[in-house]
Amino acid sequence: MKFYFPDSQDQVSPSYDFFSDEYSDFRVRQRDDRYAHQVVTPAPYKGILVSKAIVDGSVKGAGKYTAPQRQRLYRLGVRDFFRLPEGMDSLGDCGAFNYIDEKIPPYSVEEVLDFYEECQFDEGVSIDHVIFGYQPKATDTEVDPAWAERRRISLRLAEKFLAGIEDRKSKVIPFGAAQGWSPASYADSVAQLQDMGYKRIALGGMVPLKTHEIMACLDKIEEVRDKDTTKLHLLGITRIGSMEEFSKRGVASFDSTSAFRQAFMDERNNFHTAKDTYTAVRVPQVDGNPTLKRQILAGAVSQSAAIKAERECLHALRAYGNKQLELTEAMAALETYLTLVDEKKWTKYHDKYKKTLDDRPWEDCSCLLCRDLGVEIVIFRGTERNKRRGFHNMTVLQAKMSQLNFT
Repeated sequence: MKFYFPDSQDQVSPSYDFFSDEYSDFRVRQRDDRYAHQVVTPAPYKGILVSKAIVDGSVKGAGKYTAPQRQRLYRLGVRDFFRLPEGMDSLGDCGAFNYIDEKIPPYSVEEVLDFYEECQFDEGVSIDHVIFGYQPKATDTEVDPAWAERRRISLRLAEKFLAGIEDRKSKVIPFGAAQGWSPASYADSVAQLQDMGYKRIALGGMVPLKTHEIMACLDKIEEVRDKDTTKLHLLGITRIGSMEEFSKRGVASFDSTSAFRQAFMDERNNFHTAKDTYTAVRVPQVDGNPTLKRQILAGAVSQSAAIKAERECLHALRAYGNKQLELTEAMAALETYLTLVDEKKWTKYHDKYKKTLDDRPWEDCSCLLCRDLGVEIVIFRGTERNKRRGFHNMTVLQAKMSQLNFT
């Protein structure tokens, strides 16, 4: 089972100073910053997924790449741009979520093939149009006509995409994109893609589905899937607890940002371990927290007092991490600062923070980030800590994957 990590230019700076919370004056992001596969060993994924919409932009506007970054990707190719190690694959797709509100995808087959070939991807997904809905019993004639049309569009473009690959004698390995709204419609899409000649098929639009609904679709697909040649890819799906069952139904790969994004997007499950999850300790910067800034401007909180409490809080957490301070003292310093920031949130998170600090989960982790950073990795503060915690979470996911039986 292969895990692809979707790129969104998530890097960390090896020279970042956590005590001053400052970057080096000599830092050059593209030259110096590191991707997850460069800062943890072994790499926490087997491939990367890069979307055309992220690089080139879409109808929603510019992508996440600056013009120089985009030019560099096209010039160097995906392998050198991302400094991919030997054996790590690159998969391209269109980023269909970025044009979900459009009647038709904004790219032509030729534009997508140009993107894949010029950036030298190993694999590429055909253009698809996401169907964000699930009606397990609906037929083509009963379902929303717009849904049925999106499936037809995806299949037409998949046929043109494969023909383009063959005409160009392209080295890109084609993935046919299958869309649907039910087990039967997904199975029919897979059957049609197999008839076209696809051996790799990416199932899209399943992110909102519950696990039993995904399983129902896979069971139906099994009735038509060529067991000897066709392998499936799940777009945007993790579901670690079901991966063994997914594998039995032909799933060979998946992509997801879930473990990474939970580090800073989830309210509670920010730091993952093999058996548990922990809430990261939120220590916002005085000058970067809107709630606190409003209180300071209103005269309700002294700025100098807030800065002093912030510094003492960080000092106490670091001392506790180094076993130079008791838990009660660290919690007291945390309370002093966080009640200034938002007393309701302190009450809400108090027990979660105490558990995180009391259990000291970073000490039980063997990843390079936890060993290097110690308690800093469970402090929710700024992109450098938060992304490193996300990278850590991916090492946990990869470790869990390695324990599963896919035979």
